[in-house]
Amino acid sequence: MNEARQAMAGKPRPDAAAPTMRVVASAPQPAPAGPAAPAPLESLLAGLEARVRMAQGLPELAFSIANESYGLLKFRQALVLRGDDARMKLMAVSGLARPSEDSPYLVWLRRAWTWLLPQIQARPGWFVPAADTAIPEEVAQGWREWWTRGVLAVPLRARSGRTLAWVVFLLEAEPAPWQLQAVERLAGTWGYCWEMLGGAPDKSWRARGKAWARPLRLALLALAVSTFFIPISQTVLAPAEVISLKARVVAAPLDGVVRTIHVRPNQAVKAGDLLFSLDDTTLRNRYEVARESVAVADAELVAASQRVFQDASSQNEIALLTGRAHERRAELEAVRAELSRVQVVADEDGVAVFGDPDDWLGRPVSTGERIMLLADPGDPGMLIHLPVADAMALEPGAQVKLFLTVKPLEPLSGTLTETSYQAGPSPDGIASYRLRAVFDEADAGQARIGLHGTAKLYGEQVTLAYYLFRRPLAAVREWTGW
Repeated sequence: MNEARQAMAGKPRPDAAAPTMRVVASAPQPAPAGPAAPAPLESLLAGLEARVRMAQGLPELAFSIANESYGLLKFRQALVLRGDDARMKLMAVSGLARPSEDSPYLVWLRRAWTWLLPQIQARPGWFVPAADTAIPEEVAQGWREWWTRGVLAVPLRARSGRTLAWVVFLLEAEPAPWQLQAVERLAGTWGYCWEMLGGAPDKSWRARGKAWARPLRLALLALAVSTFFIPISQTVLAPAEVISLKARVVAAPLDGVVRTIHVRPNQAVKAGDLLFSLDDTTLRNRYEVARESVAVADAELVAASQRVFQDASSQNEIALLTGRAHERRAELEAVRAELSRVQVVADEDGVAVFGDPDDWLGRPVSTGERIMLLADPGDPGMLIHLPVADAMALEPGAQVKLFLTVKPLEPLSGTLTETSYQAGPSPDGIASYRLRAVFDEADAGQARIGLHGTAKLYGEQVTLAYYLFRRPLAAVREWTGW
């Protein structure tokens, strides 16, 4: 509020002249005897006109209007507002080099202008609120706080009659007739200078369209509609990685704990090379126990065989002990077979594909749990995770381009070979379809197993309208159920 009072040219306002909450424009009253015209009025007006004609832009012109016309009207404050609607732009305030848009006074001014503009558009000139018509409380409160009893609203018009801006003078009393005549003369000069400095107004698209000939408008409309029927290939992007189409899963042969990984990630191995070993401590203990059990069973069988010569009734016991001995030998062979599977070797040539070996050391694994892949590097392919939300009709044989992260400017071409009918979670946790593709012969040598990138899949030919509005239409159907 202090900023606004400092901008009021420092003059006090009589409280008796404040408007009430419900006011309208008062009826015409006899003009009071205003100040006498200064003797050099013509030279004063000529000087004001000369200064505005020297302005280099609209801000300089607005500043000159708001400040240099004080010698003519002796106002408390002058405001210059650009435009002729509620979305006004404050260009200048007398006494301020640059108005602060977030000050309480200017915040109120934007609200008050919405109410005041229709009043002064119908009747420009001297405006005094009267106590007959409703006025918003916030406007009335700010008027009593910051403005004078009446205001002089002067429109600045272009030569065509269009209103370019408004100048509002806060006056303590109604201006004299000679002052109104002088302001009217200056308003013509101000409006002309404003029009010249502001340039030609921007035409709306509607106005530009009306300026064109009707056949041209129809031709452009037909051209715009016809573009929607241009056939294009339907495409979609999805994350992908380079895999081996001939990859064999190397899994844990039995329950146990991984003791040693004998190869490094992406290491080339030959058939018979040792891949990893499981801890055999438990199995060796079971093996020793089973071997002792076999020895005990054999000893019992021998003792029973010797007793049969002395007691014929021991013949039945021999059959029981013989079966037990066979059982213990079977257990021993089972443990020996498990011990032989503790060391896992490669059954063919390939590349060992797995993560960090340290993540597997000491880790319990179950029978059949995948530990690594044994991939053939000579037969690379693409594994594509197509999100369900982006899915489109794809058939085997569709064209695919893979943009690797390491070489985004050199796409690799391929052909789709396999599509899944059931969606599942991708590595990112998104419901996706798993697709597989093979590389073209010219690009197969540039793909290394394990690389990631983005695959671009090409579907069937569709119109441009279908390509643009497919997903919006699907979303509308999902929301509305049509």
